[in-house]
Amino acid sequence: MKKLISLLFGMACLTVLSAAALAQDGTIDRPAPALTFKDLAGRKISLAELKGKVVVVDFWATYCEPCRVEIPGYIEMQKKYGKDGLVIIGISLDTKKPAYVKKFVEANGMNYAVVMGDIDTLDAFGDFGDKQIYIPTTFLINREGRMVHRKVGPMESAEYEVIMKKVL
Repeated sequence: MKKLISLLFGMACLTVLSAAALAQDGTIDRPAPALTFKDLAGRKISLAELKGKVVVVDFWATYCEPCRVEIPGYIEMQKKYGKDGLVIIGISLDTKKPAYVKKFVEANGMNYAVVMGDIDTLDAFGDFGDKQIYIPTTFLINREGRMVHRKVGPMESAEYEVIMKKVL
């Protein structure tokens, strides 16, 4: 039953999110928030200290099917472009304990940093006038530390890679 509810939620999320993503081109120009996180291994990650790198910040959750669909694309991008200065940070909005998320990360071979977050973390990225919070929501931060793109909802990996490469 739990699996069915998760699947139905994911499918409904995908429909709503796709429509939301098509309503905008995603271009923004704002300074990235000066947030510091600890990843699931306890290492400090500071967005301010990542200046000089291109950073993808992806808000997601283990129960979100569209989020799960995007993970393999992020894994491939991290492998392909990590040497060129790409850093991907997944911010889990799960309400479950970090140990649960860590098991999910390991089981799915996620090769990028994953931290725990909440709605306040997402709010720190700015008020965009949205009436609802959607996941996945992804921000692209350029080497100068400015957010230059916001993606609301899922996107094909190849399509997002084109956007990311313009900043890389």
